Amino acid sequence: MTILDDIKGGLIVSCQALPDEPLHSSFIMSRMAIAAIQGGAIGIRANSVADIQAIKAVCSQPVIGIIKQEYADSAVFITATLKEVEALSHTGCEIIALDATCRPRPGGITLPQLVKEIRHRYPQLLLMADCSTVEEALAADHLGFDLIGTTLVGYTAESAHRALHENDFALLKTLISAVKAPVIAEGNINTPDMARRAYELGAHAVVVGSMITRPQLITQKFVASLQKANLYEHQGY
Repeated sequence: MTILDDIKGGLIVSCQALPDEPLHSSFIMSRMAIAAIQGGAIGIRANSVADIQAIKAVCSQPVIGIIKQEYADSAVFITATLKEVEALSHTGCEIIALDATCRPRPGGITLPQLVKEIRHRYPQLLLMADCSTVEEALAADHLGFDLIGTTLVGYTAESAHRALHENDFALLKTLISAVKAPVIAEGNINTPDMARRAYELGAHAVVVGSMITRPQLITQKFVASLQKANLYEHQGY
């Protein structure tokens, strides 16, 4: 069995909390990961060296590691440079995800240059391409990424106003038929039915984050629904 076999057909839970979020803590993320595994998750996606190390200390399941770091000369911030890859290589994560969009990268290095250097230095690591368009996925597939992810659909200028799930996951269907590498469905998958549908269409695995691990966002959805109902009631609907 390979790592790709281990995650096939399962749910990967993204356990992330940024510095301005209430659950920002490596310890809390490790407990969140344990809860996800107990619920049946077959893997974890996590951000930062500290969080990944804390999670790997308590979980044996595969981890997709990233480092979010902003740079002044680029909009790319998910594992943007070799520096982040080097740091992740010491965490024990089995897969490293990096922005594979067409946007210029920090320092002017190109994606092909970065991938070539990663393969040379860290041949044991699996690489996941976080993409936002079919064209980017095709380019990443040509570069030999081990996994293609839909992570950035709707988050770039090239994919603005698009949602992964629209038109019955039309973009996901196209992408799966276009590339050779396994495809990970990720990005605003907010219900169990959406996750199941993505898998039925051919996704290798599904990543869900905010709707499992960000209670403030889950709470907002409930509150907004109640406020809407209350508004209707007061208006006589």
